[in-house]
Amino acid sequence: MPATTLDATTALVLIDLQRGIAGLPCLPLPSADVIGRGARLAAAFRTHRLPVVLVNVTGGAPGRTQSPRPGGNPPADWAELVPELGRQEGDILVTKQQWGAFHGTNLDLELRRRGVTQIVLAGIATSIGVESTARAAHEHGYHVTVATDAVTDLDADTHRNSVEKVFPRLGETDTTEAILALLG
Repeated sequence: MPATTLDATTALVLIDLQRGIAGLPCLPLPSADVIGRGARLAAAFRTHRLPVVLVNVTGGAPGRTQSPRPGGNPPADWAELVPELGRQEGDILVTKQQWGAFHGTNLDLELRRRGVTQIVLAGIATSIGVESTARAAHEHGYHVTVATDAVTDLDADTHRNSVEKVFPRLGETDTTEAILALLG
């Protein structure tokens, strides 16, 4: 379903647009395209004095998994947000230790303090950080909109599943241009 409206108190939440993740091979869109669209959304939200949340990840959940996890120590700048986002003093920074941006962080508190009722999501990876955050936002009662051309993944099939099957059940989806048009 195309995005129909943006609430007066909508926040932009950009997931894991950081050096270490942006440097990974992404599909179906290159990370540079997602970063560019995320930066455009951030600039527009700031112009409209709406909250911009920049999320990075510095760890992972401790449970056992069947798929192997990356080993070793990441480079020192791995969790640094990409400079293209133009981080501003008023932006909200959330550092997470797992896939979703709500669990174990102050994201919900920061949004509720500002009266936020809707979030627009973008970032990497579609089926991991973005989807986990969208699910939690929906469960917390936020209206959710996903900018489908501002998300990408490490796997095209899981990206497609999230965009086509999961996100429409959690909220609305649309392009960056359509969301910018709704901002006015």
